[in-house]
Amino acid sequence: MTITHRSSPFGRTLCAMITPFTEEGALNRAGAQELAAHLVAEGCDGLVLNGTTGESPTTTDTEKAELITAVREAVGDRVPLIAGVGTADTRHTTELALAAEKAGADAVLVVAPYYSRPPQDALAAHFHAVADAGGLPVLLYDIPGRTGTRIDPETILRLAEHPRIVGVKDCSYDLLGTQKVLARTDLAYYAGCDEHNLALYAVGAAGCISTVANAAPRHIAAVLDAFDAADTVRAARLQLRAIPLIDSMMSAGLPGTVTAKALLSRLGLPAGSVRAPLLPASPEVTAGLRARYEELTGS
Repeated sequence: MTITHRSSPFGRTLCAMITPFTEEGALNRAGAQELAAHLVAEGCDGLVLNGTTGESPTTTDTEKAELITAVREAVGDRVPLIAGVGTADTRHTTELALAAEKAGADAVLVVAPYYSRPPQDALAAHFHAVADAGGLPVLLYDIPGRTGTRIDPETILRLAEHPRIVGVKDCSYDLLGTQKVLARTDLAYYAGCDEHNLALYAVGAAGCISTVANAAPRHIAAVLDAFDAADTVRAARLQLRAIPLIDSMMSAGLPGTVTAKALLSRLGLPAGSVRAPLLPASPEVTAGLRARYEELTGS
């Protein structure tokens, strides 16, 4: 028996890719191409660029477009590219969405505007403005822990009526609310928190947008592979095996960007430092990350 899921229009195992920098702190174009090609070869069937893990708050508009162009050159049409374009400003977000389309993105990821904390009607107007402005599909990014504003399930239900709003990256930590939307729409939901990858997939999500996939893409994909093969016991076992690394990368008091770059550097993959105000992981934290990685992968 094969378990079927709703459409996964942008792939199933997506990586929220870091943005590699050079030793001088500039965009590492060649490094981004190398890392993107590696992630695709290791099982990622979609890449999210310029998101939270990609340090979008501290990269310039020019760097964002250059990253999309460089990665498109590296992976061609083998996998879809989703570009984070969300800002606190509707006009700026719309400009970034148009630039991402021109640079070769297949869809845009739009976070709720942060700091100003707009009410739900203003949120809906913001997302409609971005979706109306260009020709690319839109994924909503619900991460109230960072933005200070939840995209309420009722708002998402209304937004689902827009023909270009096609999915959600879900970091709401509201499993009930998510299931309410899944039950009433065809939106492609992607788990945005690695500890929820299997749980959301089991109730009909399209897949995951994973930070941990920067370091362990094959394992993240294997969890969903096992579920698709109706081996739910193996899927659960693989998910639980990943929890120590997920915990170390995502719940140890440091942003996933910091831990992902620290671990990738130890693995010999392009990463570079993080940009201020973030600080790099300490040697002790990095050693712990490598230990959890070796426990998971055996290497």
